Amino acid sequence: MFLILSPVFFILLIILGVEHGGKPFFKQKRPGKNGEVFQIFKFKTMSDRRDLDGNLLPDSDRITFLGRLVRKSSLDEIPQLINIIRGEMSLVGPRPLLVEYLPLYSDRQAKRHNVLPGITGWAQINGRNTISWEQKFELDVWYVENLNFWLDFKILIKTFFNVIKGKGVSQQGHVSMGRFKGSNFQKEINHTHKINLIEK
Repeated sequence: MFLILSPVFFILLIILGVEHGGKPFFKQKRPGKNGEVFQIFKFKTMSDRRDLDGNLLPDSDRITFLGRLVRKSSLDEIPQLINIIRGEMSLVGPRPLLVEYLPLYSDRQAKRHNVLPGITGWAQINGRNTISWEQKFELDVWYVENLNFWLDFKILIKTFFNVIKGKGVSQQGHVSMGRFKGSNFQKEINHTHKINLIEK
């Protein structure tokens, strides 16, 4: 796979290296199988622009024109093949999220870490960033509980067509998706929403 995509990899490496001052990669700690932390690699799609206090500007202000195109086509995920070679990821599996989310998962949601994280997954072909966190985690756990070769094959095929169509890349109001604040936070939102509906 890496050999097939290597021409695209090196072209983007050069272009994004020039655009970001010799730093084409985005690196970040992410939890993998059994919650073990590793460093994920992606192509950089956002600048390091900061406000007067030194804080990074919102994602929507930092994503570049080229970065938006690279992200829409999912080409920013190509460097994760390095993580696959290193045994930290698989082609298919629940997406590796932020380390800070680990203590926020319910016991059921934490099952998503029973397998290697993937470049694509069941949640990615069933809404990706357009569905709620609760829906996404339920899809991740369903994948873990029903894992088999043909399911992985189906996910890879559908991912290919979704990438061509650019489906599910972002959630309304965000460049990708809003931050996960925990299941209890989501329950409070749902409870408030129900109360508002009753009052109306």
